[in-house]
Amino acid sequence: MAWTVDYKKKCRKQLDAMPKTVKDAMFFLVREMKELGPLRYNWQNFSKLKGLEGHYHCHLKQGKPTYVACWEVVNKKIQIIEVYYVGTHEKAPY
Repeated sequence: MAWTVDYKKKCRKQLDAMPKTVKDAMFFLVREMKELGPLRYNWQNFSKLKGLEGHYHCHLKQGKPTYVACWEVVNKKIQIIEVYYVGTHEKAPY
């Protein structure tokens, strides 16, 4: 069964403002999450966010600025993931 990946409204706006390379990386990440789930160990700096159950992040693009994505497992039983941040590392909510 495939996972469902949703975006918070604010995240959609953030993604619209990103460079094309970051958008492409994000769409590829979402495609992987839909097929394989939220644990994406093959992405740079993937990790669970400390103190937050079911919250993860990874780097989409290295360099200056570094772009990251943050997501959470909203419902593991019916397999729903929600992306709540896409943007620069400096402004990430962790």
